[in-house]
Amino acid sequence: MPADASSSSQPLAAQVSAEATKGQIRQANESLILEAAEKVFAGAGFSGATMAAIAEAAGLPKANLHYYFGNKQDLYRAVLARTLTDWLAPTHGITPEADPATALGDYIRDKMRQSALRPHASKVFANELLHGAPVLKSLLVSDLRALVRDKSAVLDGWVAQGRMAPVDTTHLFFTIWSATQTYADFDVQIAAVLGQEALGAADYERATRHVTALILRGCGLTAPD
Repeated sequence: MPADASSSSQPLAAQVSAEATKGQIRQANESLILEAAEKVFAGAGFSGATMAAIAEAAGLPKANLHYYFGNKQDLYRAVLARTLTDWLAPTHGITPEADPATALGDYIRDKMRQSALRPHASKVFANELLHGAPVLKSLLVSDLRALVRDKSAVLDGWVAQGRMAPVDTTHLFFTIWSATQTYADFDVQIAAVLGQEALGAADYERATRHVTALILRGCGLTAPD
């Protein structure tokens, strides 16, 4: 090996390591800001939320928010886009070769898990829809519509093969969304009826078993153990 080979590679390795560290820091800060923004937007709405309040909730200087997201509108769009992306990701398991009970059960459980872990994100999303989806409308009529059409076709295939009972597969998705997101959007109502201050892990586990079994039975399926 030439004498200068190792020395010339060290600066490059250090540069790659520094860039990787910067990327990790950026990702961590963006995630922190988005989580804080979810809480503030959920509590105050878009109009009532301020970048200063979000910065305080994130524990970061206000300048950091503007560096990563520019302005409140950009941050709001990022919150909504991340929520929709995370909600759609679990549908990847709904494929023609998958077991219907397993695929649908996994999807329902994942949606319930997200309601439990990120209720503020669901509230922001619901509030956006209640106001006519001025920011999300284009994504709803393009990405979401296309995905539901594709996944409904998979379910229709299962029905045609006798692998699940005949159901309106498009409306099945609406049913799953409403049954799972209500535990985030209307958690106060549910907790009040249950006589509790808030919903806990045991409540979500009970609800998940109920929703999963109920929907799968309606599809002529049995929830996997």
